[in-house]
Amino acid sequence: MAAIKKPNPKHIILGVDPGTQVTGYGIILSDGNTMELIAIGSIHTEKFDDHYDRLQCIYDRILEIVQAYKPDVLAIEAPFFGKNVQSMLKLGRAQGMAIAAALSQKIPIQEYSPKKVKQSVTGNGNAAKEQVAAMLGHILKTDVLPKQLDATDGLAVAVCHHFSMRGVPSGGKKYSGWEAFAKDNPKRVK
Repeated sequence: MAAIKKPNPKHIILGVDPGTQVTGYGIILSDGNTMELIAIGSIHTEKFDDHYDRLQCIYDRILEIVQAYKPDVLAIEAPFFGKNVQSMLKLGRAQGMAIAAALSQKIPIQEYSPKKVKQSVTGNGNAAKEQVAAMLGHILKTDVLPKQLDATDGLAVAVCHHFSMRGVPSGGKKYSGWEAFAKDNPKRVK
């Protein structure tokens, strides 16, 4: 009699916060209930004067990361609409390069708004980047996160996808700040 194979509940999630000067990324191993930090970093393109050289750098580095870590999914932050249309266009191009690199390796894509990412990590869709970084340290039980907030923003997108896969509601209770969230969620805080 053949043994029944159980599906592998573990997934490697690559989270990306695209930017034209700095693109942050974080990689976690999700087993459905818990997460483990695999890698975190940022791609710096300031050394390039030409916008298209920056885009090529983003594509090349994301492709290297995908090939090295073999993620099951790319979770990426969507560009947000601001006052400057040119900035949004450039940001969209950076996002497109990261998506193209993943798609070239047949990696599925999941997109999240900045507000949804912050909401899923901190309980507040308007949380500051510093609050997001602090909460990631608590969630992942680590104090070795880089000070560069672009990197922790990329990691936050991966964590958001983990919670979305688990069916954790993103539009749940709204919190007025960190203290209110910590009070209602003592098990999610160190």
